[in-house]
Amino acid sequence: MPSKETGILTFSEDYYDFREFVVDPGQSPLRIDKFLLDRMQYLSRNRIQNAIKAGAVVVNEREIKPNYRVRPGDVIQVVIPKQPGEGIKVIPEDIPLNVVYEDEDLLVINKPAGLVVHPGVGNWRGTLVNALAYHFRDLELPLLDQNFKDRIGLVHRIDKNTSGLMVVAKTDFALNHLAKQFFRHSIERRYQALIWGEFEEDSGTIRGHIGRHPRNRILRTVFPEGDQGKWAVTHFRVLERLYYVSLVECQLETGRTHQIRVHMQYKGHPLFNDDRYGGDRICKGTVYSKYKQFVDNCFKILPRHALHAKVLGFVHPRTEKEIVFESDLPEDFATCLDKWRHYVDARRDKNTLT
Repeated sequence: MPSKETGILTFSEDYYDFREFVVDPGQSPLRIDKFLLDRMQYLSRNRIQNAIKAGAVVVNEREIKPNYRVRPGDVIQVVIPKQPGEGIKVIPEDIPLNVVYEDEDLLVINKPAGLVVHPGVGNWRGTLVNALAYHFRDLELPLLDQNFKDRIGLVHRIDKNTSGLMVVAKTDFALNHLAKQFFRHSIERRYQALIWGEFEEDSGTIRGHIGRHPRNRILRTVFPEGDQGKWAVTHFRVLERLYYVSLVECQLETGRTHQIRVHMQYKGHPLFNDDRYGGDRICKGTVYSKYKQFVDNCFKILPRHALHAKVLGFVHPRTEKEIVFESDLPEDFATCLDKWRHYVDARRDKNTLT
């Protein structure tokens, strides 16, 4: 939950911060950009004005113009992309990008599995950010100024071994506009996942706070009582039942780290070949050696967790029109899924499913 300070409500996500200010009863009329600049001194006035223009600043739950003057009792809410960390120098690298769409404000890419999104310990080179820095090398973009060197307009991410669609901002205005949409959960994000076992229901919703595992800091876990972690909601729909595994569509309402992977494990259906959350072993099926050999072959075909960001929809920052993108399952995922279909069909024909 957000933490309450004196007159301020504040909490953070991976790529943006939320601030809430309640204007003091004795406050004289003051332009909102000046009011916020006094309280968010790490931001430039230009960045604050861009956030206001993008609708990322609301007063009493309404978007306002840059010349708005604050009044006593006003409740001001601000969604602002996070400031980058210091000491990170991004080196542009000629890494091929699968660009689905690009214009002057943003681009949408189809990220392959295995590509790390941004530099970090053990991955200072060869990341998506390195690739984007090279892609943008000839453009005069505010995001390539020193203040943005380690982020290049990112407002969300997907795991290294998750494939699929991502949107990247190319201007400060677009960055603020998209951050606002992610914060308000109005972005459409639908994934396809191959999970172990079958849900009894055809669709449902998984709710549960997600936070770091108390004994293993690289893992996340669900805290059912909500005493730790951040509120997380995943809607799911079963697309195909294959007895031992199922193909499901997951729609994110929130966007916590490892959310789908953790929620599926919590429900007893870890993602197929998810080595962090128990899906890299046989979780359902027979004890026969031929079945074990079949599963091992599927693990080799799909040597990562079976998760793909298939659909991405949002309101374009400039046109204010909704746009939706969809990508096909990558070859490793599609091939593994077909092998499961053939295997289960063959076993059903022989009445050997147990």
